[in-house]
Amino acid sequence: MRALKLLFAGILVVMLFVTVRASLARSVFDNAALLADPWGLATLADAYAGFFTFYAWLAYRERSWLARSVWFLLIMAFGNIAMALYMLIRLYRLPEGGGAADLLLRAER
Repeated sequence: MRALKLLFAGILVVMLFVTVRASLARSVFDNAALLADPWGLATLADAYAGFFTFYAWLAYRERSWLARSVWFLLIMAFGNIAMALYMLIRLYRLPEGGGAADLLLRAER
């Protein structure tokens, strides 16, 4: 699980860096060129398809409607930043010696 912690920490750091850098250069709301470019739209659709795919697993994993709702909003607003944060939280909450099943499957209660 250490490798996964490093992977998602790396994703979080890179995404924060590129997002802050892009935000300093131009507002996120100044996106007319992106929406006019077919590849820009395809990239945006691909990203949101990935967000919904990840969220489908998260909604299965989480039992609380409040947690599901909050994470949905965070993922749709912050994308991979929120997804990496969610994974780091899950990874650090794993029981000692926990494996992939503990990470990926819903805990029976």
